[in-house]
Amino acid sequence: MRLSDLQHKDVINIKDGKKIGNIIDVSITDNGNMNSLIVEKSKFLVSMFSSSGEFEIKWDQIEKIGEDVILVKVTF
Repeated sequence: MRLSDLQHKDVINIKDGKKIGNIIDVSITDNGNMNSLIVEKSKFLVSMFSSSGEFEIKWDQIEKIGEDVILVKVTF
């Protein structure tokens, strides 16, 4: 799977079913493994929770990568 494939998927929080945002980048470890996804927050989350437009989702927070969505388990 390529980064461009991931960028077309919506990132959904399974705790509340809401869209968190879309992937804009990934974080890679020194060993070359994917460490986390960098997500551009939806406008709702940016205004409500912080001024930063980015959110990091660690690999262990990803529950499932589907055909159209990525399901994650995060707490704000």
